[in-house]
Amino acid sequence: MTRNANINEEALTVGVRPPAVILCEPQLGENIGTAARAMANFGLVDLRIVNPRDGWPSEKARAAASRADHVIDKVQVFDSLEAAIADLTFVYATTARSREVAKPVRGPDEAAVKVTGLGAQGLATGYIFGRERWGLNNEEVALADEILTLPVDPNFASLNIAQAVLVCAYEWRKTATSGALPFTLDTETNPPAKKEDLLRLFDHLEGALDRVTFFRPVERRPHIIRNIRNIFQKAELTDQEVKTLRGIIAALEGRPTRPRKDEAGEGTAGAGDLGAADETPAERDGA
Repeated sequence: MTRNANINEEALTVGVRPPAVILCEPQLGENIGTAARAMANFGLVDLRIVNPRDGWPSEKARAAASRADHVIDKVQVFDSLEAAIADLTFVYATTARSREVAKPVRGPDEAAVKVTGLGAQGLATGYIFGRERWGLNNEEVALADEILTLPVDPNFASLNIAQAVLVCAYEWRKTATSGALPFTLDTETNPPAKKEDLLRLFDHLEGALDRVTFFRPVERRPHIIRNIRNIFQKAELTDQEVKTLRGIIAALEGRPTRPRKDEAGEGTAGAGDLGAADETPAERDGA
């Protein structure tokens, strides 16, 4: 399992009861495993299986789960769908086609709002997924409170189990965590560049371009400079990125970069420290 070095604590905390995932008569252990993996991606752990064709436990399922063993180890197996949902308060039946059963039809985002609201009250909820070949029958759909379908192309509506589980689990976690991401840009380590430093970058770059007669014809110099500055303004550069660009310009000018602070006493240039050039062209030329 990949671990992020700096995890956003908000993404770790889910303060609502997560839904169960019920697979009705799945045929392949691999599909059970990939569904478990999709659940684990979004923090779901309650996997219930109704009459798996190839029995349980399944080594194929465990292998396909790709180390989502905490989900596989807690799998519950039931003889009937009624038994699998008996302790739940509200369940969705997932289907890709319209049914004779008259029930409200929701998308995965609407369903996530409902499930999250009930979960916040500590109530048990679940999503029912059907067989690989034909999904749920009408009698099974009738056991659900509402129908959940995805906004797919009606001409090619069939998803495999893991895909359907993943979409529903994604929408649930996004709602339950208010869309908290596991990591974002660390602005303390990578503060945005100050305008003063950007202006010094512009001055340095434009001076270097002047020396290689980049601005031709000369009368277009102000227009080209505006374009160059606009490119860097839109980039929202960090402090370190500005230093790196200054170092690159210095290297192209053929100037040695400054020694690293920890190497200054040794008098060796820091080849990887491209944030070296702090002088403006005027300062460099002795003005």
